Amino acid sequence: MNDETIKLGDILRVSCSFTPTRVVEISDRDVSIVWPWEQIDPDSGIRWNGQYAIPRKQGSSESRLSLFQTDPAPWTLSAGDSCGVGVPEQLVRVIDIEYCDPPQDVGWLPRPHTMLIVLPVDYEDPQGLAEGDTISIPSVAPVRFELVQQQAAPAG
Repeated sequence: MNDETIKLGDILRVSCSFTPTRVVEISDRDVSIVWPWEQIDPDSGIRWNGQYAIPRKQGSSESRLSLFQTDPAPWTLSAGDSCGVGVPEQLVRVIDIEYCDPPQDVGWLPRPHTMLIVLPVDYEDPQGLAEGDTISIPSVAPVRFELVQQQAAPAG
């Protein structure tokens, strides 16, 4: 599937194989891990530290959404622990698409040319405040996504 065929409202099946990593830091809100895929971009204006923060409580009103999860669960982890990081297979809806030309400087390589903002299809957001999570394209992370349902074109 070509990322240029994806449209707002489309439903995708996404997953990412769990990959071994290490917990760097724990806070009340997040578990910071060594990101096992993308590399720090030495030419970036953004100083990314090679880490990724995963919410300790998925889906709570005070935490941001992350498709990526740890195994074992983030609330059981301590700094220095080994764990896996990946995306359990799930259905998501595309709520925004950002095309970047030139590719976006995000602090890591490869720089993405497309960023899909997605929410799980069963995610309840009665106030419409959810920001979703981002699938960057290209990515070294082995994120798999396939189109399950296309948004119908508006009548007119």
